[in-house]
Amino acid sequence: MKESAKSRATFVFIATVVRPLMNLLMSKEWSGTEKLPPGGFIAAPNHCTEIDPLVVGHLLYNQKRAPHFLAKASLFKVPGLGPLLRATKQIPVERSTAGANRSLQVAQEVVAEGGAIIIYPEGTLTRDPDLWPMKGHTGAARLALEGGIPVVPIAHWGAHEVLPRYGRKVHLFPRKKSRVVVGDPVDLSAFAGKPLDKSTLIAATAVIMDAITELLAGLRNEEPPAERWDPFRQQGTSGRAERPGAGTGAQ
Repeated sequence: MKESAKSRATFVFIATVVRPLMNLLMSKEWSGTEKLPPGGFIAAPNHCTEIDPLVVGHLLYNQKRAPHFLAKASLFKVPGLGPLLRATKQIPVERSTAGANRSLQVAQEVVAEGGAIIIYPEGTLTRDPDLWPMKGHTGAARLALEGGIPVVPIAHWGAHEVLPRYGRKVHLFPRKKSRVVVGDPVDLSAFAGKPLDKSTLIAATAVIMDAITELLAGLRNEEPPAERWDPFRQQGTSGRAERPGAGTGAQ
C-alpha cells in the first residue's frame, strides 16, 4: 500500500480486530483477485446486507490494497470514529460545492496512492426482493469518467446469511461461506470524450451495473431478472416492495 505511515498503522490496528472476526463468522472463497489493477481504482460491489463493507474491505486489505469508503460527512465529527476515518483517508460525502470539491481531492489522493475507493452504485441496500442489484446511482460513473479511474466490478454472496438484509440478529451457526468474485475492469471507452451529461452518466452506470449483475449471476448460478429493480418506480413507502409474483429470496 502506498499509504502514509499513520494511515498504514491505523489500518493495521483495525485489521487486527476485524480480520479475526470475519474469519470466525465466515469461511471465504475469493476469485479474480489477480484482476485488480496495479494502481488506484474504484471498486463497485453489490449491496445486500449491512456487513458488505467488511466483506469487501477484508478482501481488498488482504490483497494489500487499502480500502477507502465514501462516508457521511457527519461521521467525521463523531468522537473516536472521526479521527480513525481521517487517518485512513475515508472520503466524506458532503452536499455543498466546496465539500464536494474536498471529497474529490481526497479521492484523487487515494487513487494516486494506489488505494481502492469502494462505491456502492446502488447507494443503499438493494430493494430487489431476491437481492439482485437494482438500478444504480451515477456517482461511480462520474468519478471514473472525470478522473480516468478504472472501475472494477465485484460481486459477493453469502454474507446475507450471517446478517439478513434489514436483519438485527447475527446467525453464527452453522458457519457460513462468503464467496467473492472480482471482475475485469469495466470497459467505459465508449463514453470517453463525451459530455458528462445525465444521459451519458446513466448509460455508463448501466454498463457498470450489468457487469456486477453478471458476476453475481455466476456466483448464484441463477438468471437475474430481465428488468433491474428501480426503487424510484417500484418501491413502496416501506422501501421493501416486492416484484409481483416473486418470492422473498434469501433474506
